[in-house]
Amino acid sequence: MPASVSSAATANVPALSADLPIGQIAVQWPGATAIFRRLKLDFCCGGQQSLRSAAAGKGLDAEAVLAEIAPLQRSNALPEATAPGALIDHILTRYHEVHRAQLPELIRMARRVEAVHRAHPQVPAGLADLLEAMEAELLSHMQKEEQILFPMLRAGGAPFVGQPISMMRSEHVEHGAALQKLAALTNDATPPADACNTWRALYAGIAQLGEDLVAHIHLENNVLFPQFEAPAAPGCACH
Repeated sequence: MPASVSSAATANVPALSADLPIGQIAVQWPGATAIFRRLKLDFCCGGQQSLRSAAAGKGLDAEAVLAEIAPLQRSNALPEATAPGALIDHILTRYHEVHRAQLPELIRMARRVEAVHRAHPQVPAGLADLLEAMEAELLSHMQKEEQILFPMLRAGGAPFVGQPISMMRSEHVEHGAALQKLAALTNDATPPADACNTWRALYAGIAQLGEDLVAHIHLENNVLFPQFEAPAAPGCACH
């Protein structure tokens, strides 16, 4: 199992409310930054004002904005059904779609933080490039699963199914190594004390990416794939 990027961002999270400061929402609900940016709501320098106040200033309905943010509260609970089709559906919606949404926004914020805070001693130089490399690897990996492996598993497997499963397991190890690099570069997704809201939101998003990727890999390696792999032959008991 690869190491995750740890963060305290998920601890003691208050209920989502329009009365929370917009900067706090940006940090505690990774992905909200993309919504705020699209709506031109300033969560960085103007992060102390409540979402209700920020939305009113732009002529927006705060409850409608909340409705966009609410789906970002995702659970890592395993699906009750462990049948391959149900597991694959869960993996596609909970992890593949989420990774595709997470990474472009994280890359954008990383470029911003690296540019604005380039003189800061703790700036994560090279973070955007690392995230871009991870995105390329993940997109390729997920495409192989979606186009080759998952249809094969939905059909009940095949005599040679162990080969693509072995390839996916090998790539999972590479994803784990990338997460370790990400943790080292970001001090385990821990922003400096004087970090701005964008920096804090970036690291919260990176922590969420790490948690999601570890849960994703666990579900495939330990729940889905073993259903199609031949059990290991018992060792010889003759001595």
